[in-house]
Amino acid sequence: MEQTLYLECYSGISGDMTVAALLDLGADEAVLRQVLDSLPLEGFRIEINRVMKSGIDACDFNVILEDSDNHDHDMEYLYGHMHHKEHAHDAREEAHSHSGQFIHSHTHGHSHETVQIHTDSHTHEHEHHHTHSHVHRGMKEIREIIEAGNMTEGARSLALKIFSILAEAESKAHRVPVEEVHFHEVGAVDSIVDIVAVAVCLDNLNIKNVIVPELREGKGTVRCQHGILPVPVPAVINILQAYRLPVQITDITGELVTPTGAAVVAAIRTAGRLPLKFTIKKTGLGAGKREYECPGILRAMLIEETEG
Repeated sequence: MEQTLYLECYSGISGDMTVAALLDLGADEAVLRQVLDSLPLEGFRIEINRVMKSGIDACDFNVILEDSDNHDHDMEYLYGHMHHKEHAHDAREEAHSHSGQFIHSHTHGHSHETVQIHTDSHTHEHEHHHTHSHVHRGMKEIREIIEAGNMTEGARSLALKIFSILAEAESKAHRVPVEEVHFHEVGAVDSIVDIVAVAVCLDNLNIKNVIVPELREGKGTVRCQHGILPVPVPAVINILQAYRLPVQITDITGELVTPTGAAVVAAIRTAGRLPLKFTIKKTGLGAGKREYECPGILRAMLIEETEG
């Protein structure tokens, strides 16, 4: 039976949040692990846990790389430059008010822990032992990886579609031909796993209609391998523009919508308005890793339109 999915992106959207929400909706974990096992990728393992976000129980999908040099969820790396500027400004003011005294300031990261609940029934590890988790790949290599995976044609087609959208956005941002784009974040192992996992879970749930009324994004700047970029980052801007995705810029400082999240929405969104009346068949909650002044949860609902 074809399903209709409503994605509530009030805390933004990323690849791992989407996978977690779809698993929480009932996507088959065994099927997902079998597909990931079949990919010619090494240097990672996955964990699926229950976590508490803003006091709410949610599913967490985590791709752990053997190479520990992954900063995707490192708030100090992503936003530390902003703290440094704030502390430098405070130091200058304090030095000025203390008659030329030299003030040495230290930057302190402000992190909030997500409480993880580990249970035998919800913790699954999937390991690939190798050391090349941060090889930069182009679309040719990514296509070969996805084509080699043991998945349905529907899942394969969707995964390739999401990557094509990302490639076009990065191509425009860096002014290079699509086939010459060598992805950094996008081509990293964790991004490949996230995108393939999204495609497999959507296909497994037989979701054909996806309603996304709007995306909510933060503001400010974020650090990536290209340097410090404005939020929304160029790849996200390019996807929003190309696919005319409605977006609301909030007062939250930080990147709520990642390029992978934006590409997923662009690839699967079939409508922007909810039915006037509907019933909710099931709800899935996907936890984000970064801590912002919002719940950090992607809520996914399987809905059915009703009459009267």
